[in-house]
Amino acid sequence: MTGFPESLPIARTPDPTSAPALRWGVLGTGWIAERFVGSLQRHSSQRVVAVGSRGSAGAASFAERVGIERAHGGYEALVADPEVDVVYVATPHNVHLPCALLALEAGKHTLVEKPIGLNAGQAREIAEVAQRRELFCMEAYWTAFLPKFDVLRQILDAGVLGELTAVVADFGEWFPDDHRIRRPALAGGPMLDLGTYLVSFVLDVLGSPDHVLARGVPTGTGVNGQTAMIMTRGRQQAVLHTSLLSNTPTAATIAGSQATIRIDGPFYQPGGFTLTASDLTASLRYEEPLDKHEALHFQAAEVARRINAGETGSPLRPLSVSIEVLRVMDEVRRQTGDLFREERDGR
Repeated sequence: MTGFPESLPIARTPDPTSAPALRWGVLGTGWIAERFVGSLQRHSSQRVVAVGSRGSAGAASFAERVGIERAHGGYEALVADPEVDVVYVATPHNVHLPCALLALEAGKHTLVEKPIGLNAGQAREIAEVAQRRELFCMEAYWTAFLPKFDVLRQILDAGVLGELTAVVADFGEWFPDDHRIRRPALAGGPMLDLGTYLVSFVLDVLGSPDHVLARGVPTGTGVNGQTAMIMTRGRQQAVLHTSLLSNTPTAATIAGSQATIRIDGPFYQPGGFTLTASDLTASLRYEEPLDKHEALHFQAAEVARRINAGETGSPLRPLSVSIEVLRVMDEVRRQTGDLFREERDGR
């Protein structure tokens, strides 16, 4: 075995507290919004100054709970706030499009929680408005900005794995019957919440697939329960599975002719991985704190740096990649018959 490194690369991720401080407004008061705000407050230089919700009571309660200065009882009021530099859209999936367009048309730089839209068409519409208004816009795919994934990128770019042959990954999580992911009216099912991590991972490692084969299992309540996918690109293959019916390891493997990377579950969060030579004669271990959603601040720091530099996107998650991920997911859902209500209504 030749070419196996003596040590792993060091993450090049800048210190989040060194990013220019921007004033953030948050659209939405749900689970992810609260974790995003908390992460920024505890680990970054960013300032969250306002929150907007559909009603005044919800906005005021959220603002008091997390320590935000101003609460707006309406999305329009939030995007019109002159003290807000950038808007984070954390509303349910099926209203990402109108909320993102609202913020952009109001002249605000915008970070949209993943997925940026229900489908590739919606993502293109957001990208077109951002380009026309010459504003920063990005999907909040936080995984791309974690130190672990910078180390992985360096390993792959250096060709340590040799010829890439396969990606194997899963993401299964059990959700109760009353959770929003099980509700057809909120674009439920595993693909938008969980499957987006799997498809993004494949595109990051292998690139866009030439062929996609997918099969789904419905829940009988109007949303899909689980989906299995096989994606091929030339001689490379990805085998993926996502489910909202049960918990699975949520681990991932990148296999090559010279070495293999096994990423601990949950693979999309901070954590460890092991690089092992194909002949099993050498192995290296990467470890980092299991901070879970405390690490959401890395993407916010990237947004602040790019906006401060006058840029309209990030090379770590350009809108073109977000659109392509949704295009592949659209094909998966076409094969499984997983159509959202907005798509049936022509929106």
